[in-house]
Amino acid sequence: MDWMTGGQAAVTALAAHGVEVVFGIPGSHNLEIYRHLTAAGIRHVVCRHEQGAGYAADGYARVAGRPGVIVTTSGPGILNAAASLASAYGDSVPVLALTPGPPRGTERLDRGWMHEVKDQRAALDAIVDRAVRCESPQAVADAVGDVFAGWAVTRTRPVVLEIPVDVLAEAGPVRPIGVRPAPAAPVAPDAALVRAAGVLDAAATPVVVAGGGAIRATAAVRALAERLGAPVVETQRGKGVLPAGHELAVGPALGTTAGRALVRAADAVLVVGTELSDAEAGGESLVCTGTVIRVDLSQAQLHKNLPADLPLLGDARRVLDRLAVLVQPAGDDSGATRARQAADAVAAELDEMLRPRRWIHDALVKVLPAGAVLTGDSSQVTYKGTIHLWPAPAPDRVLAPSGFATLGYAVPAAVGATVAGPGVPVVAVLGDGALMFSVQELRTAADLGRPLPVVVADNGGYAEIAEEMDAAGIPRLGVDLPPPDYPALAAAMGAAYAAVTDAATLADALAAALDHPGPTLILARS
Repeated sequence: MDWMTGGQAAVTALAAHGVEVVFGIPGSHNLEIYRHLTAAGIRHVVCRHEQGAGYAADGYARVAGRPGVIVTTSGPGILNAAASLASAYGDSVPVLALTPGPPRGTERLDRGWMHEVKDQRAALDAIVDRAVRCESPQAVADAVGDVFAGWAVTRTRPVVLEIPVDVLAEAGPVRPIGVRPAPAAPVAPDAALVRAAGVLDAAATPVVVAGGGAIRATAAVRALAERLGAPVVETQRGKGVLPAGHELAVGPALGTTAGRALVRAADAVLVVGTELSDAEAGGESLVCTGTVIRVDLSQAQLHKNLPADLPLLGDARRVLDRLAVLVQPAGDDSGATRARQAADAVAAELDEMLRPRRWIHDALVKVLPAGAVLTGDSSQVTYKGTIHLWPAPAPDRVLAPSGFATLGYAVPAAVGATVAGPGVPVVAVLGDGALMFSVQELRTAADLGRPLPVVVADNGGYAEIAEEMDAAGIPRLGVDLPPPDYPALAAAMGAAYAAVTDAATLADALAAALDHPGPTLILARS
C-alpha cells in the first residue's frame, strides 16, 4: 500500500492513464491537485473561464483522440463549466472534470460553506454521464480507473469526480495505481451479423448513415461501403468518416431534403453510431421504407427515433469488420452513381443558403492544407457554411457543438486543438455573436504563442434569431448588437488584427496569421 492524499491519488491516476495535459483554473479548494501536477509531468493550461477550459478539453479530446481533463474549483468554478460539459455529453466527447466538494459529513447541510450549493454532485449528475463523489484517496484512484475503463467499451461521455476538500488534503492508504487491462469491446452475436449481412447482400440500393460513433471506425466504414457499393450520408458529428471526394461520399447531408430522400428510398439502411435526432435530420423525423440495421454501443440508442429492424449492439469497428467479411461485393458501380446524384442534389439545395459565406470558405480552401482543423460554433457561418463547404479528409477536422448547439465553443476548442498538436493549422471560424461568449480565451491562445487565425463573420449580432423574429412577425429585440472596438479588443487580448471584405484579402490575412506567433482576430464583413 502507498500512502497519499486524495489530490496526489487523483494526479497519479491521471498520469498512469496517459494524461499529459489538463485545462483549468486554480482556486482555494483545488490546490492539493495543483500541488502534484508538475511532478507528475502533466502540463497545465490555464484558461480565463471554466467554460473555456471545458471547451478546450473537448477540442483537445477530439483532435488528440484521447480524453480531455479539466480541473476547477468547487461551486462557481465547476458550475461555470456546466455548458461545456453538457456540450461534451451531447456530442459524446470524453471529458473528465475534477472538482472539490464540501467536506465529508457536511454535504446538503446548508451551513454557508464557501462555494456551497444545495447539492453540487446532483446538479452535475443531471448534465453528464455521471457525477461521482469520492470519499477517500482509494476511492479517487478507483474512480479514475473506472472512467477510463468505461470509455473503452461504452459511449465516451463526460464524467465529473467530486472530491471533498478534506479528502484532497488528507493522506490515506492507496493500492498501487496502474491501468487495468482494457475489456474487449462488445460485438453483436454471429447470428445477428449473418442476418444483417443477408439483408445487405439482398439490397439493391443500400445506404450507410455514419454518425459520431463511427469516427474511430473510418477504415471499417470505408471498406464495408466500398464492398456494398453503398453511398455514405454523414451527420454533422460524423463529417469526414468517409473522406470528401470519395466516390461514395454524400457528406454531412442528413439534415437536407436530398440526403433524407436518399435514405428514404434505400431498401436497406445501415445506421452507425448516431441517435438520428431531429436536430441531425434537419428538424424532421427520418423516414425509411427499407430495412433498418443499427449499430451502436448503447442498447438504448438502437431503437430511439428510428427503431431498428435488426439491432447490432457493439463496437462499430468490430461489427463493421465482421460484416465486411460476410457480405458479397457489389456487382456494379450504381452506388457511386447514386452518391454522385445525391451529392449534386444536396449542393443544389444548399447553394442559396451557403452563398453568403462561400467567399470565406473559398479563402480557407485556397490557403489551408488538407486536413487543417477548423473549429466552429452554433453560428450561421458554421452550420450554414463550414459544415458543408470545408472538404474534410477525416473525422474531427471540423469541430463544432452539434448536439447541444451552444455558443462560445470555437475559440477555446481551437486552443485545445492547438495544444493537441495536430501538425496542421488550426483556425477558428465563428460569428460575432458567438465570439463574445468566450472572447477572453483569446488571451489563453496568446499564452500559447502558436499561430491561431480567428475568423469572425460579422453579421451584426444574433442574425439567426433576428431572422426568426422577422419570420414570426415579432419586432426585433436584443438581436442587433453594437460592435465592440475590434482592433482595441484584439490588442487587449494580445492578438494581431485584420479586417477583410473579400476572399482575396481574407486569403492574405490568413497567410499572415499562419506566420504570426499567436492569435490573429480577422473581422470578415462582406
